[in-house]
Amino acid sequence: MLGRALILRTAALKPVQRTVRRSRLFRPLVSRFIAGDDLPHALAASKTLLAKGLMVTLDYLGENTSTLAEALAARETYVDMLKEIAQIKDVQDYAAKSDAGFQPEPLNISIKLTQCGLDQGMEFAETNYRSVLDSADSSKNFVRVDMESSEYTQRTIDIVTRVLESHRNTGTVLQSYLRRNDEDVDLMIKLQARVRLVKGAYLEPPSVAYPEKEKVDEAFVRQGKRLLSEGFYPAIATHDEKIIKELTAFVDEKGLDKSKFEFQMLYGIRRDLQESLRDSGYHVRIYVPYGDRWYPYFTRRLAERPANALFILRSLFKG
Repeated sequence: MLGRALILRTAALKPVQRTVRRSRLFRPLVSRFIAGDDLPHALAASKTLLAKGLMVTLDYLGENTSTLAEALAARETYVDMLKEIAQIKDVQDYAAKSDAGFQPEPLNISIKLTQCGLDQGMEFAETNYRSVLDSADSSKNFVRVDMESSEYTQRTIDIVTRVLESHRNTGTVLQSYLRRNDEDVDLMIKLQARVRLVKGAYLEPPSVAYPEKEKVDEAFVRQGKRLLSEGFYPAIATHDEKIIKELTAFVDEKGLDKSKFEFQMLYGIRRDLQESLRDSGYHVRIYVPYGDRWYPYFTRRLAERPANALFILRSLFKG
Protein backbone atom coordinates (compact mmCIF):
# COMPACT_ATOMS: atom_id res chain seq x y z
CA MET A 1 0.00 0.00 0.00
CA LEU A 2 2.99 2.30 0.64
CA GLY A 3 4.19 1.73 -2.94
CA ARG A 4 0.74 2.60 -4.24
CA ALA A 5 0.70 5.87 -2.29
CA LEU A 6 4.14 6.78 -3.62
CA ILE A 7 3.06 6.13 -7.21
CA LEU A 8 -0.06 8.28 -6.84
CA ARG A 9 1.92 11.15 -5.29
CA THR A 10 4.63 10.94 -7.95
CA ALA A 11 2.09 10.81 -10.77
CA ALA A 12 0.46 13.99 -9.44
CA LEU A 13 3.68 15.98 -9.93
CA LYS A 14 3.28 18.44 -12.80
CA PRO A 15 6.52 17.50 -14.63
CA VAL A 16 5.58 13.81 -14.57
CA GLN A 17 2.05 14.56 -15.73
CA ARG A 18 3.25 16.74 -18.61
CA THR A 19 5.76 14.14 -19.79
CA VAL A 20 3.31 11.24 -19.72
CA ARG A 21 0.60 13.23 -21.50
CA ARG A 22 2.86 14.52 -24.27
CA SER A 23 5.31 11.73 -24.98
CA ARG A 24 4.54 9.22 -27.73
CA LEU A 25 6.63 6.72 -25.79
CA PHE A 26 3.77 6.14 -23.36
CA ARG A 27 0.91 5.92 -25.86
CA PRO A 28 1.04 2.10 -26.15
CA LEU A 29 0.77 1.84 -22.38
CA VAL A 30 -2.07 4.37 -22.25
CA SER A 31 -3.95 2.62 -25.07
CA ARG A 32 -3.76 -0.64 -23.14
CA PHE A 33 -6.06 0.84 -20.48
CA ILE A 34 -8.00 3.48 -22.48
CA ALA A 35 -10.20 2.54 -25.45
CA GLY A 36 -9.61 5.81 -27.31
CA ASP A 37 -10.15 9.54 -27.15
CA ASP A 38 -13.66 9.52 -28.62
CA LEU A 39 -16.92 7.59 -28.63
CA PRO A 40 -16.50 5.88 -32.07
CA HIS A 41 -13.24 4.27 -30.89
CA ALA A 42 -14.83 3.20 -27.61
CA LEU A 43 -17.85 1.71 -29.39
CA ALA A 44 -15.58 -0.22 -31.76
CA ALA A 45 -13.74 -1.70 -28.77
CA SER A 46 -17.08 -2.48 -27.11
CA LYS A 47 -18.41 -4.32 -30.17
CA THR A 48 -15.27 -6.47 -30.24
CA LEU A 49 -15.87 -7.46 -26.62
CA LEU A 50 -19.58 -8.13 -27.21
CA ALA A 51 -18.65 -10.44 -30.09
CA LYS A 52 -16.54 -12.45 -27.63
CA GLY A 53 -19.51 -13.02 -25.32
CA LEU A 54 -18.47 -10.37 -22.81
CA MET A 55 -20.65 -7.51 -21.56
CA VAL A 56 -19.51 -3.90 -21.38
CA THR A 57 -19.82 -0.78 -19.24
CA LEU A 58 -18.76 2.36 -21.08
CA ASP A 59 -17.15 5.15 -19.07
CA TYR A 60 -16.60 8.68 -20.39
CA LEU A 61 -13.52 9.82 -18.48
CA GLY A 62 -13.50 13.06 -16.56
CA GLU A 63 -14.28 14.30 -13.08
CA ASN A 64 -14.71 17.48 -11.04
CA THR A 65 -16.18 19.88 -13.56
CA SER A 66 -15.43 23.47 -12.57
CA THR A 67 -18.40 25.27 -14.18
CA LEU A 68 -22.10 24.70 -14.74
CA ALA A 69 -21.49 24.71 -18.48
CA GLU A 70 -18.94 21.90 -18.25
CA ALA A 71 -21.35 19.79 -16.21
CA LEU A 72 -24.19 20.36 -18.68
CA ALA A 73 -21.88 19.38 -21.54
CA ALA A 74 -20.98 16.17 -19.69
CA ARG A 75 -24.66 15.41 -19.19
CA GLU A 76 -25.27 15.79 -22.94
CA THR A 77 -22.30 13.52 -23.64
CA TYR A 78 -23.87 10.84 -21.45
CA VAL A 79 -27.19 11.22 -23.28
CA ASP A 80 -25.43 10.98 -26.65
CA MET A 81 -23.63 7.83 -25.48
CA LEU A 82 -26.95 6.20 -24.64
CA LYS A 83 -28.41 7.15 -28.02
CA GLU A 84 -25.45 5.66 -29.87
CA ILE A 85 -25.49 2.52 -27.72
CA ALA A 86 -29.17 2.03 -28.53
CA GLN A 87 -28.26 1.63 -32.21
CA ILE A 88 -26.11 -1.47 -31.57
CA LYS A 89 -27.82 -4.72 -32.58
CA ASP A 90 -27.04 -6.60 -29.37
CA VAL A 91 -28.58 -3.76 -27.38
CA GLN A 92 -31.66 -3.61 -29.62
CA ASP A 93 -32.15 -7.37 -29.26
CA TYR A 94 -31.89 -7.02 -25.48
CA ALA A 95 -34.42 -4.17 -25.37
CA ALA A 96 -36.88 -6.17 -27.47
CA LYS A 97 -37.03 -8.98 -24.91
CA SER A 98 -36.45 -7.05 -21.68
CA ASP A 99 -40.10 -7.33 -20.64
CA ALA A 100 -39.55 -11.07 -20.07
CA GLY A 101 -37.93 -10.35 -16.70
CA PHE A 102 -34.60 -9.08 -15.45
CA GLN A 103 -31.62 -9.69 -17.69
CA PRO A 104 -28.30 -7.82 -17.55
CA GLU A 105 -27.76 -5.23 -20.26
CA PRO A 106 -25.10 -6.10 -22.83
CA LEU A 107 -23.76 -2.53 -22.84
CA ASN A 108 -24.54 0.08 -20.18
CA ILE A 109 -22.75 3.20 -18.90
CA SER A 110 -21.11 4.57 -15.76
CA ILE A 111 -21.15 8.24 -14.79
CA LYS A 112 -19.50 10.38 -12.14
CA LEU A 113 -21.50 12.83 -10.06
CA THR A 114 -18.59 15.29 -9.94
CA GLN A 115 -18.75 15.29 -13.74
CA CYS A 116 -22.47 16.07 -13.42
CA GLY A 117 -21.64 19.12 -11.31
CA LEU A 118 -21.56 17.85 -7.72
CA ASP A 119 -18.97 20.49 -6.82
CA GLN A 120 -21.43 23.10 -8.08
CA GLY A 121 -24.24 21.75 -5.88
CA MET A 122 -26.05 18.54 -4.96
CA GLU A 123 -29.39 19.58 -6.44
CA PHE A 124 -27.76 20.58 -9.73
CA ALA A 125 -25.87 17.28 -10.01
CA GLU A 126 -28.95 15.27 -9.10
CA THR A 127 -31.01 17.03 -11.76
CA ASN A 128 -28.39 16.18 -14.39
CA TYR A 129 -28.22 12.59 -13.15
CA ARG A 130 -31.99 12.23 -13.41
CA SER A 131 -31.90 13.58 -16.97
CA VAL A 132 -29.41 10.87 -17.94
CA LEU A 133 -31.64 8.22 -16.34
CA ASP A 134 -34.66 9.49 -18.26
CA SER A 135 -32.70 9.00 -21.46
CA ALA A 136 -31.63 5.52 -20.37
CA ASP A 137 -35.26 4.65 -19.62
CA SER A 138 -36.22 5.24 -23.22
CA SER A 139 -33.81 2.55 -24.41
CA LYS A 140 -34.28 0.28 -21.37
CA ASN A 141 -30.71 0.75 -20.27
CA PHE A 142 -28.89 1.10 -16.97
CA VAL A 143 -26.67 3.83 -15.51
CA ARG A 144 -24.22 3.18 -12.69
CA VAL A 145 -22.81 5.98 -10.56
CA ASP A 146 -19.09 5.56 -9.94
CA MET A 147 -17.87 6.11 -6.41
CA GLU A 148 -15.14 8.73 -6.15
CA SER A 149 -12.91 9.77 -3.25
CA SER A 150 -14.24 9.62 0.32
CA GLU A 151 -14.97 13.36 0.20
CA TYR A 152 -17.96 12.45 -2.00
CA THR A 153 -19.05 9.09 -0.56
CA GLN A 154 -21.91 10.25 1.66
CA ARG A 155 -23.25 12.72 -0.91
CA THR A 156 -23.18 10.01 -3.56
CA ILE A 157 -25.01 7.55 -1.30
CA ASP A 158 -27.61 10.21 -0.42
CA ILE A 159 -28.30 11.15 -4.04
CA VAL A 160 -28.48 7.56 -5.28
CA THR A 161 -30.82 6.64 -2.41
CA ARG A 162 -33.22 9.45 -3.33
CA VAL A 163 -33.10 8.76 -7.04
CA LEU A 164 -33.80 5.04 -6.58
CA GLU A 165 -37.27 5.92 -5.32
CA SER A 166 -38.28 6.88 -8.88
CA HIS A 167 -35.62 5.26 -11.08
CA ARG A 168 -34.73 1.60 -10.66
CA ASN A 169 -32.40 1.60 -13.67
CA THR A 170 -29.45 2.78 -11.62
CA GLY A 171 -27.01 1.67 -8.96
CA THR A 172 -23.64 2.61 -7.56
CA VAL A 173 -20.17 1.43 -6.57
CA LEU A 174 -18.95 0.59 -3.06
CA GLN A 175 -15.30 0.52 -1.99
CA SER A 176 -14.21 -2.22 0.40
CA TYR A 177 -11.14 -0.33 1.65
CA LEU A 178 -13.37 2.27 3.33
CA ARG A 179 -13.94 1.57 7.00
CA ARG A 180 -17.60 2.57 6.60
CA ASN A 181 -18.32 0.16 3.77
CA ASP A 182 -20.05 -2.63 5.72
CA GLU A 183 -22.79 -0.14 6.60
CA ASP A 184 -23.05 1.02 2.99
CA VAL A 185 -23.41 -2.61 1.87
CA ASP A 186 -26.21 -3.07 4.42
CA LEU A 187 -28.04 -0.03 3.05
CA MET A 188 -27.75 -1.08 -0.60
CA ILE A 189 -28.96 -4.58 0.21
CA LYS A 190 -31.94 -3.07 2.01
CA LEU A 191 -32.66 -0.89 -1.05
CA GLN A 192 -32.00 -3.84 -3.40
CA ALA A 193 -29.81 -1.52 -5.44
CA ARG A 194 -27.33 -2.89 -7.94
CA VAL A 195 -23.82 -2.55 -6.53
CA ARG A 196 -20.39 -2.89 -8.08
CA LEU A 197 -17.98 -3.89 -5.32
CA VAL A 198 -14.39 -2.68 -5.76
CA LYS A 199 -11.40 -2.51 -3.44
CA GLY A 200 -10.88 1.25 -3.95
CA ALA A 201 -8.19 3.16 -5.84
CA TYR A 202 -8.02 6.66 -4.32
CA LEU A 203 -5.38 7.84 -1.88
CA GLU A 204 -7.17 8.01 1.48
CA PRO A 205 -5.99 8.65 5.07
CA PRO A 206 -5.77 5.62 7.43
CA SER A 207 -8.63 7.04 9.49
CA VAL A 208 -10.93 6.61 6.48
CA ALA A 209 -9.55 3.56 4.64
CA TYR A 210 -7.64 0.46 5.65
CA PRO A 211 -3.96 0.94 4.75
CA GLU A 212 -3.23 -2.80 4.97
CA LYS A 213 -3.88 -4.89 1.86
CA GLU A 214 -4.84 -7.89 4.00
CA LYS A 215 -7.66 -5.95 5.69
CA VAL A 216 -8.91 -4.61 2.36
CA ASP A 217 -8.98 -8.14 0.94
CA GLU A 218 -10.78 -9.47 4.02
CA ALA A 219 -13.41 -6.74 3.74
CA PHE A 220 -13.86 -7.37 0.02
CA VAL A 221 -14.46 -11.09 0.52
CA ARG A 222 -16.80 -10.53 3.48
CA GLN A 223 -18.83 -7.89 1.65
CA GLY A 224 -18.77 -9.84 -1.61
CA LYS A 225 -20.32 -12.86 0.10
CA ARG A 226 -23.05 -10.70 1.61
CA LEU A 227 -23.90 -9.17 -1.75
CA LEU A 228 -23.88 -12.55 -3.50
CA SER A 229 -26.23 -13.97 -0.86
CA GLU A 230 -28.57 -11.01 -0.32
CA GLY A 231 -27.97 -8.34 -2.95
CA PHE A 232 -29.69 -7.70 -6.26
CA TYR A 233 -27.48 -8.66 -9.21
CA PRO A 234 -24.19 -7.50 -7.67
CA ALA A 235 -21.05 -6.94 -9.71
CA ILE A 236 -17.86 -8.34 -8.20
CA ALA A 237 -15.06 -6.19 -9.63
CA THR A 238 -11.61 -7.69 -9.11
CA HIS A 239 -8.66 -9.24 -10.97
CA ASP A 240 -7.44 -10.97 -7.81
CA GLU A 241 -7.45 -14.70 -8.61
CA LYS A 242 -7.27 -15.73 -4.96
CA ILE A 243 -10.39 -13.73 -4.15
CA ILE A 244 -12.17 -14.96 -7.26
CA LYS A 245 -11.46 -18.58 -6.28
CA GLU A 246 -12.78 -17.98 -2.77
CA LEU A 247 -15.97 -16.33 -4.04
CA THR A 248 -16.65 -18.92 -6.75
CA ALA A 249 -16.17 -21.65 -4.14
CA PHE A 250 -18.72 -19.81 -1.96
CA VAL A 251 -21.15 -19.68 -4.90
CA ASP A 252 -20.77 -23.44 -5.42
CA GLU A 253 -21.07 -24.21 -1.70
CA LYS A 254 -24.27 -22.19 -1.33
CA GLY A 255 -25.73 -23.33 -4.64
CA LEU A 256 -26.09 -19.76 -5.88
CA ASP A 257 -27.28 -19.10 -9.44
CA LYS A 258 -24.44 -17.88 -11.69
CA SER A 259 -26.92 -15.75 -13.64
CA LYS A 260 -27.71 -13.64 -10.55
CA PHE A 261 -24.41 -11.73 -10.47
CA GLU A 262 -21.47 -10.81 -12.66
CA PHE A 263 -17.74 -10.39 -12.46
CA GLN A 264 -16.31 -7.11 -13.71
CA MET A 265 -12.82 -6.37 -14.93
CA LEU A 266 -11.02 -3.43 -16.47
CA TYR A 267 -10.33 -3.00 -20.15
CA GLY A 268 -6.92 -4.35 -21.06
CA ILE A 269 -6.27 -6.18 -17.79
CA ARG A 270 -6.19 -9.98 -17.43
CA ARG A 271 -7.90 -10.87 -20.69
CA ASP A 272 -7.06 -14.50 -19.97
CA LEU A 273 -8.99 -14.39 -16.70
CA GLN A 274 -11.93 -12.59 -18.33
CA GLU A 275 -12.28 -15.34 -20.92
CA SER A 276 -11.71 -18.16 -18.42
CA LEU A 277 -14.58 -16.95 -16.24
CA ARG A 278 -16.80 -16.52 -19.30
CA ASP A 279 -16.00 -20.05 -20.41
CA SER A 280 -16.90 -21.30 -16.92
CA GLY A 281 -20.42 -19.94 -17.33
CA TYR A 282 -20.12 -16.68 -15.39
CA HIS A 283 -21.36 -13.31 -16.60
CA VAL A 284 -18.32 -11.10 -17.22
CA ARG A 285 -18.48 -7.36 -17.91
CA ILE A 286 -15.57 -5.21 -19.02
CA TYR A 287 -15.28 -1.60 -17.85
CA VAL A 288 -14.27 0.34 -20.98
CA PRO A 289 -13.03 3.92 -20.39
CA TYR A 290 -12.51 6.49 -23.11
CA GLY A 291 -11.93 10.22 -23.53
CA ASP A 292 -9.09 12.73 -23.56
CA ARG A 293 -9.23 13.33 -19.78
CA TRP A 294 -7.61 10.00 -19.07
CA TYR A 295 -4.69 10.92 -16.81
CA PRO A 296 -6.32 10.54 -13.32
CA TYR A 297 -7.81 7.18 -14.28
CA PHE A 298 -4.51 6.08 -15.84
CA THR A 299 -2.50 6.90 -12.73
CA ARG A 300 -4.85 4.89 -10.54
CA ARG A 301 -4.31 1.91 -12.84
CA LEU A 302 -0.55 2.42 -12.62
CA ALA A 303 -0.74 2.38 -8.83
CA GLU A 304 -2.34 -1.06 -9.06
CA ARG A 305 0.42 -2.27 -11.42
CA PRO A 306 3.79 -0.99 -10.11
CA ALA A 307 5.76 -2.55 -12.99
CA ASN A 308 4.12 -0.10 -15.39
CA ALA A 309 4.88 2.82 -13.09
CA LEU A 310 8.54 1.78 -12.88
CA PHE A 311 8.69 1.73 -16.68
CA ILE A 312 7.56 5.36 -16.77
CA LEU A 313 9.96 6.46 -14.03
CA ARG A 314 12.92 4.80 -15.77
CA SER A 315 11.96 6.52 -19.02
CA LEU A 316 11.76 9.90 -17.29
CA PHE A 317 15.23 9.58 -15.82
CA LYS A 318 16.68 8.37 -19.12
CA GLY A 319 15.20 11.45 -20.81
